Amino acid sequence: MSDFDIRPAVAGDLGDIVDMLADDPLGARRESPDDLAPYRAAFEEIAADPRQNLVVAVRDGRVVGTLQLTVIPGLSRRGASRALIEAVRVRSGERGGGLGTRLVQWAVEEARRQGCALVQLTSDATRTEAHRFYGRLGFVASHVGFKLAL
Repeated sequence: MSDFDIRPAVAGDLGDIVDMLADDPLGARRESPDDLAPYRAAFEEIAADPRQNLVVAVRDGRVVGTLQLTVIPGLSRRGASRALIEAVRVRSGERGGGLGTRLVQWAVEEARRQGCALVQLTSDATRTEAHRFYGRLGFVASHVGFKLAL
């Protein structure tokens, strides 16, 4: 599938990105697509940080996917940087066609290009389909993640 482009997100993409974040059972409970103000502030912070890569997949002028790749410098693994993939979303009508695979492959290649030694991600424990998807792409469920809401 190559009928779409992956490019850096711009402020005009924000509504589409938030709509995709809200378009699942978990996102529907925690996102507020009707109030973009907090997302605008976060977008400005992300855009100003060179270690953040917020991208969108665009087909026929329409945003159909997104993800955020963060490069994290570290001391472990002999001072290696690692990349964190977050908020992978594909518009509901576009799922199942390989777009998510291409987005994640882009992120892995970008992490490699930026000198990262490891790519990691977390996925909510209830997202069993996502777990199978990441496994097919070569990711290994090697750790248990913990979160503390603040």
